[in-house]
Amino acid sequence: MLEVRGLTKAFRGLVAVKEVSFRIARGEIVALIGPNGAGKTTCFNLIAGALAPTSGSVLLDGKPITGLAPEQIAVRGLVRTFQIVRPMHGMTVLENAMMGAFAHTSDVSAAAAIAHAAIARVDLAAKSDAPASSLTLPDRKMLELARAIAASPRLLLLDEVMAGLRPAESDRIVSVVKELHADGMTILLIEHVMRVVMALAGRVIVLHHGDKLAEGTPAEIGGNPQVIESYLGKKAKLA
Repeated sequence: MLEVRGLTKAFRGLVAVKEVSFRIARGEIVALIGPNGAGKTTCFNLIAGALAPTSGSVLLDGKPITGLAPEQIAVRGLVRTFQIVRPMHGMTVLENAMMGAFAHTSDVSAAAAIAHAAIARVDLAAKSDAPASSLTLPDRKMLELARAIAASPRLLLLDEVMAGLRPAESDRIVSVVKELHADGMTILLIEHVMRVVMALAGRVIVLHHGDKLAEGTPAEIGGNPQVIESYLGKKAKLA
């Protein structure tokens, strides 16, 4: 479904992502992990069109999307969330979710119906008319997920959606992600919480200093000496 070929991004003298290649098949959940500064979010930005690569290419369903604007890529079915959630505070929860729906429709009533379904899916229906600014951090995370769901993604990129959450709050999002996957959605996620990686991912890709260090199942990655030394630490358990 997604193919990343030799993706490279240089910022002057710094190479943030260096010749990274991987594939994601339809129906997979794949985790992208690595220490801070490994290039994970830069890789997401390159895939989703927020940044132009220095070299390399990205294909969705066999068709190149490199160079397309983020909104063009979203229309093709690849939608991402952001690590730092910034809902539009002058708008309600429903209106924020409608921003995602407008990727596929210009009809306000249709967008509202899609957004209602999305916020219900993340258990925010009771707060649909509340100002987005009134939401707690966990609910803002859920709203960010609802906005992405409303854009009808076939491939969803989740950028540290669990960051800053307590375990019980993370479990709430894990449950929603599992439901989306059960409905056929393909998911690529950046995540530092190894418990979440274990709960969701069937395959793990490890970045380190912009390079792809390793790729495999959680069990394989958890037992990889290079990954243990550079990221997980000897006491960590990934499987």
